[in-house]
Amino acid sequence: MPRSDGGVLEAPEAAREEPLAPEVAAEAREQPLAPEVAAEAGEQRLREDVAAATGAGRLRRPHLRVVPRAPLRVADVALFYASHSGGIRTYLEAKAAYAAGSGAFEHHLIVPGPRERHLGRRHELRAVRVAASNGYRAPVGSARLRATLRDIRPDVVLLHDPFWAPRAVAEVAREVDAAVVAVHHAGVDLNATAMPGPDRLWRPVIRSCFRRAYGSVDAIMSVVDTLPDGGRAATLALRLGVDPAFRPRPEEPRGDHVVYVGRLSREKGVDLLLDATARSPDPWPLTIVGTGPRGDALAARARRLGIAQRVSFRSYVSDRDRLAREYARARVVCMPGGHETFGLVALEAAACGARIVADAGAPSVRQLGTLADTFASGDVEGLGAAIERARSRPRDLAAAASLAKRSSWPAVFEAELSDLERLAR
Repeated sequence: MPRSDGGVLEAPEAAREEPLAPEVAAEAREQPLAPEVAAEAGEQRLREDVAAATGAGRLRRPHLRVVPRAPLRVADVALFYASHSGGIRTYLEAKAAYAAGSGAFEHHLIVPGPRERHLGRRHELRAVRVAASNGYRAPVGSARLRATLRDIRPDVVLLHDPFWAPRAVAEVAREVDAAVVAVHHAGVDLNATAMPGPDRLWRPVIRSCFRRAYGSVDAIMSVVDTLPDGGRAATLALRLGVDPAFRPRPEEPRGDHVVYVGRLSREKGVDLLLDATARSPDPWPLTIVGTGPRGDALAARARRLGIAQRVSFRSYVSDRDRLAREYARARVVCMPGGHETFGLVALEAAACGARIVADAGAPSVRQLGTLADTFASGDVEGLGAAIERARSRPRDLAAAASLAKRSSWPAVFEAELSDLERLAR
């Protein structure tokens, strides 16, 4: 029997009492009660109790007990998870921490690693390193992924890319009666940009991977339209959140410089930002924070453009409090790439009170409202104009505080869990 709070009422099989012999029942009904007992409790009440106790065929009342429903068991399978993998890693680590601290659901994380290790609810499966600059790895087959999912027996599997054996995941999910959700982080264009050679050669191959993967899942989770790439529309919202460190910092003085934070790779649009910097009539400083395969090439480009004295390069910042202060001190934080997966930098920086400039297609821009100025993808003149607009605007710390509150990771995961429970139950 279901309860409104999600638990279940269970009752043991009702037991039937054996009726008393007729002569015994008759004698019990006619037997006079002791005066002191009758005076204390009332003769009529006692006779009614005796009659009820001797009624033939009467059923005992069943004893009900509440059986709490087990927490949802969720497994995230993420191929693009490495030491510098940005928003996806941030999301997954925040999710694991929330699950462990709240007990709201049982969380398992399955990622590639140098060897197979099962560390509590974190599962690393052996994979070969394919990119030294970011630590990404290619798994060796799908057998161990299948076995790990069978051991976990999840209620829901979240598959964070279409490349790590999506059909094998779907097959195991059917065996263990689990739902599969494809989480759409990046479209065909971004994945094609990350491949060697011309993008146009890779697009049809990658689009085919998306459509095969998305055809075998129960739902798609995304913040963008997935129909062009995957052939199916998303039915679940992919929500973005920020760490508590990212909050308004009114004590930090606002500087004059523009800041970029992220990987130094082709798809991030840093070349475009350097071009816009060179064309700006106002010689504001540009700070580039991050590492990646195009670090040397970008420094050389700054020299060719004659802006090397305006551009400073800094290493990747892992400390969130330090990064929050970096955001808060910037005149503008710029996210110039046209192929963002989360665009978490814009969300974090805006929560700290920074003015944001971002490609209009970045997923996180939808949450920023008036805190962001946008430009059309690839438009260097539009990027420069957006930077000038943002530089002229005052900070809006009240809007930043509101954004930080509604984008907290607990709020994000409570809403996500509600969606997954409806899907799985």
